[in-house]
Amino acid sequence: MVNAVIDRTSTADRPRRPLPTERRRGALSSPARQSSLREHNLSLALRFIVDSPAPTTRARVADGTGLTKATVSELVDLLVSARLVTELEPEAGERVGRPGVPLIPSARTFVGLGLEVQVDHIAVRAVDLQGTTLYERIVHGDYRRSDADVTLRQLAKLVEPVVATARAQGGRVAGACVSIPGLARLGSGVVRYAPNLGWEDVDVTHVLGNSTALRDVRIEVGNDADLGALAEARTRSRLAGLSRLDQNFLFIAGEVGIGGAIVLGGELAAGMHGWSGEIGHAVVDPNGPQCNCGALGCLEQFAGKDALSRAAGLALETSTETLRGLALTGDARAMGAITSAATALGRTAASAMSLIDVDRLILGGAYAVLSDLLRPGIEAELTGRVISRRWVPIHVEGAVSGEMASLTGAALRVIDHIVADPSEWVGSVG
Repeated sequence: MVNAVIDRTSTADRPRRPLPTERRRGALSSPARQSSLREHNLSLALRFIVDSPAPTTRARVADGTGLTKATVSELVDLLVSARLVTELEPEAGERVGRPGVPLIPSARTFVGLGLEVQVDHIAVRAVDLQGTTLYERIVHGDYRRSDADVTLRQLAKLVEPVVATARAQGGRVAGACVSIPGLARLGSGVVRYAPNLGWEDVDVTHVLGNSTALRDVRIEVGNDADLGALAEARTRSRLAGLSRLDQNFLFIAGEVGIGGAIVLGGELAAGMHGWSGEIGHAVVDPNGPQCNCGALGCLEQFAGKDALSRAAGLALETSTETLRGLALTGDARAMGAITSAATALGRTAASAMSLIDVDRLILGGAYAVLSDLLRPGIEAELTGRVISRRWVPIHVEGAVSGEMASLTGAALRVIDHIVADPSEWVGSVG
């Protein structure tokens, strides 16, 4: 099943303790006025430092959070002593007085593990507080209709050298998040349904938690599109020098299946059960081909990677770059496949954007590679179907979060837990 290796040095729905990001979501916009004041403000200060696109200072943290300078100074001292924040050499400025000391998230001290199972690969990526990829391992193969236990044990083996290297270099593994192409409530441990993998009610944390490398590590699962959208929101905010709170978009990622996610104010709009965004199973044609989910005419049967390859007359393992190259040379079948996919994507996205009231569509996964070729067809459908576009322009853009964004997003999910509750790593701050 495995073709190549790239090496670059049950608990779902029963009551559980909320993860830090769930306890504190929406609570970091202003200083706290409650018994957990210190813990809250510690998180507030660390969030500001981690989200800053450039080194910041205590004074800027105070201005940006509304905390007093004395409070910020005390909090930053705690964060520095815990190796969550690093102080750089003082700034040389023109202002009279004590120069500001630049603050950045610490490198390599804390590690978030992103794990992934996709139809065509399994992978692990380790990321630090700065968002830098420290180590990764990728195994390419065919995981369609795979045995979940066997695949997860392979994934656990893939993680072992990454964890060993991180710990040998002084890093603390803060947790692991597993990206899955299917129904998986972010924060839980069970994959409810992943049709292209052939998995149903798989307790991921039970299998991985028994491995040597992950035995004492907090593990959760998440939908791949949700995690890719998190990585995209962070990357876009940093490139633009803006707060992540300014990020609002519909994210559609094309793989064999098609995942969707809604980002509002920099956070995922997860819905009641955490399963929103399953746009790949929106109906394009009720009389269309049968999908792996059992329904007829789902979007992924018209615009997923396998559907694109079949329509272009290519083998299923053909790369998206090859399909793009053929289309650019004028190959009629490749061009036709992309045109048909764009129409189906545009019609589906038009309904979604009208419902959720966002004006930006981000194309991720394989669609990022094809975004310039898909854009005209998608925009034509959005222009004709989204009423609000007469007053608010609609933007269709390729993702900027890089290769395997969902893998990065899974690792960043762990980093977000650290930021949401740094007191766990600082020690008692009461």
